[in-house]
Amino acid sequence: MEYLLGIDLGTSGTKTVLFDTEGNACCSKTVEYPLYQPQNGWAEQDPLDWWNAVIEGTNAVIAKSGVSPSEIRGVGISGQMHGLVMLDKDGQVLRRSIIWCDQRTAAECEQMNRVIGAQRVIEITANPPMTGFTASKILWVQNHEPDLYARCAHILLPKDYIRYMLTGEFATEVSDAAGMQLMDIPNRCWSDEVLTKLHIDRSLLGKMYESPDVTGTVTRQAAELTGLSVGTVVVGGAGDNPAAAVGTGIVRAGKAFTTIGSSAVVYAVSDTVSIDLQGRVHTLCASVPGKWTVMSCTQAAGLSLKWLRDTCCSEEVLKAKEAGVDPYVIMDQLAVEAGIGADGLLYLPYLMGERAPHPDPDCRGVFFGLSAIHDRKHLIRAVMEGVAYSQRECVDVFREMGIQIDDMMACGGGARSSVWRQMLADLYGCPVSTVNTSEGPALGVAILAGVGAGIYGSVEEGCDAIIRKKKTQEPDLENHAAYEGYYTLYKRLYCDLKDDFKTLSALKR
Repeated sequence: MEYLLGIDLGTSGTKTVLFDTEGNACCSKTVEYPLYQPQNGWAEQDPLDWWNAVIEGTNAVIAKSGVSPSEIRGVGISGQMHGLVMLDKDGQVLRRSIIWCDQRTAAECEQMNRVIGAQRVIEITANPPMTGFTASKILWVQNHEPDLYARCAHILLPKDYIRYMLTGEFATEVSDAAGMQLMDIPNRCWSDEVLTKLHIDRSLLGKMYESPDVTGTVTRQAAELTGLSVGTVVVGGAGDNPAAAVGTGIVRAGKAFTTIGSSAVVYAVSDTVSIDLQGRVHTLCASVPGKWTVMSCTQAAGLSLKWLRDTCCSEEVLKAKEAGVDPYVIMDQLAVEAGIGADGLLYLPYLMGERAPHPDPDCRGVFFGLSAIHDRKHLIRAVMEGVAYSQRECVDVFREMGIQIDDMMACGGGARSSVWRQMLADLYGCPVSTVNTSEGPALGVAILAGVGAGIYGSVEEGCDAIIRKKKTQEPDLENHAAYEGYYTLYKRLYCDLKDDFKTLSALKR
C-alpha cells in the first residue's frame, strides 16, 4: 500500500492526517498550542510549538495506523497564512511569530501606501496593504525591533518553517507567498520593486515553487524525531484556504467554495489573473499551477450566529440538550418558521468590522427593521440571511471581475445547515453542494504530495480520483426573486451607515 501525509498547521492546533491514495483518512491527530496576546490587538505564537505538534502528530498517526514509514510516499503541509517567522543565520527562531490576526500594523500599512503608492500596491500584489498580511509585519519589526531585524537571515511563513525543520530547505510556494504582499501576483514571483521600496533583502526570502513541486526530502534528524523515513518527499503544499480548495475539488475555472466557520470565505478559481482595483476582495495565486484565485472574507459569519445563540437563545440551548441535538438544529427549525425576509428584519454581520467587500474596521453589526412582532426566530433568520447576503455581495464582485461561478461547494460548520445552504443556493443562483470528505486542507495538501510523488499526474487528476459530491441543493427561482428586494436594501444599508460607523468609533475613543 501507498500513503500520503497531510499536515494542517492551524491557529488553535496542528492536525496531522494519514491518507491512502484513494483519499480515505486512515487516522489523524490534532495537537493544540497557545496563542499569546502581549497587548490588545496583538497575536503571536511560538514556532517551536508548531514543530513539536508536528513531531507528536506524525509519530501518533504512524503508530496508530501501523503503516510502515517507508509506505508514506509524500508529505504536504498546509498552514495559517500571513504569519511572520524570523530566523537567524543558524536557523534559530528570533522571536515569536506575529500571526495572521494580529492588528498592530496600521501605521505600516500607511507606510506601504506612501512609499509604493496605494494604487501601485494593488497593481503588483493584487491587494491593498492589510494589517493581517506579512509585509506590514516585517515593516513593524524594522521600525520597532531594528536590532533584532539586523540579525534576521531568513523570513518564512508558518508552514514553511515546518518545511525547513523537515528538510533543511528555505522555500515557499506561490499560494501562501501570495498572501505576504511581496509578490508580483500576475507573474507568480517575488516583486523586486516592492522589496526594494520596503528595504527587504531578497536573500531573506525562500526559493519559490509551485504547490505540487518537490521542495526537499526528510532529513535524518527530522526522521528520527517524526518517525518518517529519510528521503520522503515534501512538496510545496499550500496556504489553508488554497489547500481547502484542493481538498474540496475546487481546481478548475467556474468552480468555487463557500466556507462558513467563525468567519466566511468565498474562494473561486480562474485561468487568468483578475484584480479588483478597489481592493474589495483578494486575488492570490492558486495551488494549481497556472491558475489564480479570488477570495473574500466576512469576519463574523458563524460567529454572528454563535453570538446570537449565546446571548439570546438559552431556551433553544436547553431544548437541544434535552433532545440530545446541537442547538443549531433547533435554531434551523425556527429560521424555517420565520420565512424569507424574517418579516422585514435585516442584519448586517459586522460584529468584528469587515474585510470583504467593505474593508472597514469601524463598521459594526446592525439589526434593521426591528419591531414588536419580531421574536427569536426572526433574529435567527435575519442573522443567517445577513451572512448569506454578505457572501452574495462578494460573489457579485467576483462576477463583476469576470470570474464566472456556476458550481459552488459548501464547507465549514455552517455547511452542515441545509437551511443555510439553501439560502446560499437561492441567492447565488447556482447549485450548492457538500463533498464526501471533511478533511479539507489536510486532504488538499496530501493530494499535492501525491502529485509530487508521481501518484497522480496533476492536481486536477488527483481531485477527480478522490473528491465526490455528497448532497446538492438546487436554487429555487421563486426564492431567488423573493430575496432580491431584501438584498438590494441590505447593500444600501452599509453605504447609508458608513459615515455613522466612523462617528460611533470616534465617540468610543
